[in-house]
Amino acid sequence: MIFKGRTDECFQLENIHCTACYEKGAVLDSPLTMLWFEQDGQRITVDNVEYKSIKNQMVCLTEFHKVNIDTVCNAKMIRFNRPFYCVVDHDSEVGCKGILFFGASQLPMFVIPDEDLERFQTIWKMFEIELQSKDDLQLEMLQSMLKRFIILCTRVYKTQNNYNALETGKADIVREYNFLVEQNFKTIHTVAEYASMLNKSPKTLSNLFSKLGNKSPLKYIQDRRWLEAKRLLRFTSQTIKEIAYEIGFEDLQTFSRFFKNLEGVSPTEFREK
Repeated sequence: MIFKGRTDECFQLENIHCTACYEKGAVLDSPLTMLWFEQDGQRITVDNVEYKSIKNQMVCLTEFHKVNIDTVCNAKMIRFNRPFYCVVDHDSEVGCKGILFFGASQLPMFVIPDEDLERFQTIWKMFEIELQSKDDLQLEMLQSMLKRFIILCTRVYKTQNNYNALETGKADIVREYNFLVEQNFKTIHTVAEYASMLNKSPKTLSNLFSKLGNKSPLKYIQDRRWLEAKRLLRFTSQTIKEIAYEIGFEDLQTFSRFFKNLEGVSPTEFREK
């Protein structure tokens, strides 16, 4: 089921039973996707890493992820583009650059708690009903419902990923850092530069990330460059030297050492595999 607005807004709702179901619909510019697995053991590969689902697990994807559907026979999908949703609270943590979509180097996922499942199912049913409406209020209604759905998801994600350990407003700094890394990782490579963009000190950022019990700010930058290198090696015909320059390395030797330290094999060996 697909809604198309007058100015390129697009919203898609599908029950996924195979790869064709996932790929069904118009090709969107800058799509954001939420996959809701309704049973255990379903498999998808994202950026060359295989994930095996847990029942009622939700995975959030951006246009930057390379996704292969391996074994998916019972899942739900919400897909929308930025013209559809980014007009709504685009700077908030439930906006199109919120914590669900730009975790920089980690794939955002969570499991819907049993006590919240009915609320998620109710909104899904409301989506199905509203997509059958054909009036001038449909766009606004769908945007409002999507915002409510994302708020529910964000609450669960923050709880399960220790975001509540941060003081009010501090999680926004982490989110904004992740988004800045996503936008600039090819050209900006130091925590100090990102800290300056956020009007914070590098030490402040390090302390915030340590409270999450997650990667350091520098590790986010390194992992994002590493991920991009793997994507380009696998999905493009660019030479290794071209890939090195694209993600900000001045010489091939430095890039090769960087890649091997993180991946365990050289760029050439990775591509051959």
